[in-house]
Amino acid sequence: MPIAFNCPHCGKHFDVAEQYAGQTGPCQACGQPITIPYGTSSAAAAPKKSSGGGGGGGGATLLIVLLLGGGAGLLVCGGLLVALLLPAVQAAREAARRMQCQNNLKQIVLAMHNYHDTYNTFPPAYIADDNGRPMHSWRTLILPFLGDAGAMAAQSQYDFNYSWDSPQNQAAVQQMIPLYTCPSDTNVNTTMTNYVLVTGPGTAFIDQQGVRLANITDGTSNTIAIVEVTGASVPWAQPTDVSAAEFMQMQQRSRHPGGFQAALFDGSVRFISNTLDPGTLQKLLDPKDGQAVSLP
Repeated sequence: MPIAFNCPHCGKHFDVAEQYAGQTGPCQACGQPITIPYGTSSAAAAPKKSSGGGGGGGGATLLIVLLLGGGAGLLVCGGLLVALLLPAVQAAREAARRMQCQNNLKQIVLAMHNYHDTYNTFPPAYIADDNGRPMHSWRTLILPFLGDAGAMAAQSQYDFNYSWDSPQNQAAVQQMIPLYTCPSDTNVNTTMTNYVLVTGPGTAFIDQQGVRLANITDGTSNTIAIVEVTGASVPWAQPTDVSAAEFMQMQQRSRHPGGFQAALFDGSVRFISNTLDPGTLQKLLDPKDGQAVSLP
């Protein structure tokens, strides 16, 4: 049964299909926002005007009303519903992507801990050849500990006797490892990575040195192990990360609104706001500066 009501702003009368009760849209007559009531409202007590003669488009409907012949009304209604629902849908999708990114980092930092259990040190940022040229990334070193099908396939094909970009390793580095890619960064395919170490003086990863848990004297819950960056376009096997200076100068570190994800050495993953004081962020990168700080 149609719901009869008047616009509370201009008094225009409308008859609206019952299934649209509670929905909001602009009045076709005055453009003000109105909400369709549940059942006949008190405003609808006034009798419906006759459509005889002119009436300035008598029988015109609200954007959601279906009295214009069905098809047009459905089209307008659909457009309005999409406009109303799209922000909520986009927010829900980003929340799911952010959760997946967090899960990715969680698995990666746990793999680093499994590496530490085996070798009594976290993996170094890279392994170099005799000339000091980086040959293998830490992301390659932890492949056996990830428990991911793509990682296992890559591990079985990767030959540490040759550099990551050698012909002998091309099949391995073309393996897709979704764990190494943030799902919010749609510009990166799964042979690339968003997850890097922050390296150099004032961090836990200096050259080829591997840090031990005992060396993280500021506390594992106060020290960043891995961060996500956007737009890096780094193949997951490439021994390339980001220096502390580069990371501190980044204007946008991730595709997540408001901040970026980071895995701490205690195995937890935190979302860090872009508004975090740079000095605090620098202290979180240093494992033993004697200035232990906690994330808010």
